[in-house]
Amino acid sequence: MFDPKAIDDIANKLAGAIPPGLNTFKDDIEKTFNGILQAALGKLELVTREEFEVQKLVLAKTRSKLEDLEKRVADLEKSLSNTAE
Repeated sequence: MFDPKAIDDIANKLAGAIPPGLNTFKDDIEKTFNGILQAALGKLELVTREEFEVQKLVLAKTRSKLEDLEKRVADLEKSLSNTAE
């Protein structure tokens, strides 16, 4: 789901922010950051933009159908109450 290159880039940027005196540990820290990021992002229940857009369209269609049905029910209730009088 996640682009491994994007995670590598983030880990590299984090490792690049380490003070110069710790550069000897840079590779180890970058690998650690990479593992932490992959684990943390893997636990999140994220979807791709494409999946989100599809679900957004489905929801809009469902909402439209629901509004139509609510109107039909209201019209039926009105006509039933008019015939009962």
